[in-house]
Amino acid sequence: MKNSIQLDQSRILVTGGLGFIGSNFILNLFDRFPNCKVTNLDAEFVSSNKNNLEQIANKRNYQYVKGNITDAKKIRKLIQDCDIVFNFAAESHVDRSISKPKSFFDSNIMGTYSVLDAIRGFDKKLIHVSTDEVFGSIKSGSARENDTFNPSSPYAASKASAELLVNSYFITYGIDVIITRCTNNYGPRQFPEKLIPKVILLAMNNKNIPIYGTGKNIRDWIYVLDHCDAILKVYQHGKKGNSYNIAGHNELDNITIVKSILNIMNKSFSLIKFVKDRPGHDFRYSLNTTKIEKEIKWKPQYTFEKGLHDTVIWYLNNISWWKSVSEKNIGRTK
Repeated sequence: MKNSIQLDQSRILVTGGLGFIGSNFILNLFDRFPNCKVTNLDAEFVSSNKNNLEQIANKRNYQYVKGNITDAKKIRKLIQDCDIVFNFAAESHVDRSISKPKSFFDSNIMGTYSVLDAIRGFDKKLIHVSTDEVFGSIKSGSARENDTFNPSSPYAASKASAELLVNSYFITYGIDVIITRCTNNYGPRQFPEKLIPKVILLAMNNKNIPIYGTGKNIRDWIYVLDHCDAILKVYQHGKKGNSYNIAGHNELDNITIVKSILNIMNKSFSLIKFVKDRPGHDFRYSLNTTKIEKEIKWKPQYTFEKGLHDTVIWYLNNISWWKSVSEKNIGRTK
């Protein structure tokens, strides 16, 4: 299959489509290519939420399948019947990977293997979605696509391992695959174990907001719809066997993020409570995006101020969504 196939005429398999980025990606797909056929495979793990795609549940060209990408028989059948796979499926929370790493290795490594083996067998195209955390903490400058991996957490190590598997299948078997690698996403429908939605929901309920260490750890932030747009452009214009870094160019420390949210919500900074830092907490992530900007002509469209404001308003206006998520999952901030 070649990039020239139009998405509006394609049969698309999205793995992990009930999650934050996957669900936004599917909704964005239908907004832009209303005639495409989308099958969504999701294992309904902790961060999956059927409410994320409730508005398209009865759409004639949308199909939901409950299942794990580690199920080789199921994934082979679904990939056989599609044109392209966008692989979002992953265990993604660093804290949980520290306390229970095995499930991350199962999903992120063995699950990727199952997808790759089916892709190889049926000669389909794969866009594999990865993370900036594979490079580990960056003291200065920004990581380029071919820089050495240096993951710190079991989560990051599992994603780096998955990327190495993907690259090995390209080199050994010549499969049609591209890797995308993105910084911290934020926006509607994000599971509240992540920093921004967690702070919004805790502040909404006037509860203490725990912040690791001094709150000076730095992340780059990208609005989720900018990420979805970049993935689509990489599919359409990217080169087989390549990887592309995606970033919002909004490097901010955690305490600045928290205070910005509290300002939008007119809440007191007294809600902030500093707690003991977690093991192996990377200080800074940063990606160089020269490649995607030059080759694919992509740049983020949302300013951080606009994206954060829209995100806070979405959570305030969608109380039924976050009430469907158990409060026990709202713990410490990333």
